Order: sequence, then C-alpha cells, then structure tokens
Amino acid sequence: MPESHHPELKILRRRDLEARLRLSRSTIYDKINPKSKRYDSSFPKPIRLTGGAVGWLQHEVDEYLCRLVKQSRAGVP
Repeated sequence: MPESHHPELKILRRRDLEARLRLSRSTIYDKINPKSKRYDSSFPKPIRLTGGAVGWLQHEVDEYLCRLVKQSRAGVP
C-alpha cells in the first residue's frame, strides 16, 4: 500500500493565534461559540491537544485569512 503524503501540520496555540489574527482571547472564543453575537461559522475550529489545552491548525487559519481577503476585495461585508 503506497504511503500517502501529508503536508507538515503546524499547530498554533492560542497566543500564537491571537498574534496572527490580531484578535483578543475573548473575541476568538466568541467566534467559536454559537451562542455569541460574534459567532463565525467559518472561523477555524480548535482541536483538543491534552487536558484543557487546545490549538488551531495553521493551514486552516491561513485559509480563513485568505477567505477574509477575498471577501474584503470583493466588497462583501
């Protein structure tokens, strides 16, 4: 059976995500909380690492940023 090629997965911890997106901790958690007014269904979902630790896959964060740029340039609010 041939070995499949997987791109290197990089996990961003919350502080790295805050710095990359220039968002606060509370805004990040609001974006992933369906009960929040700031909920964003397209925002990357966190993955559980250990115990209470979570992270975000960098490639999903990058895809999210690319969508924001495309929407912004297309004039979509």
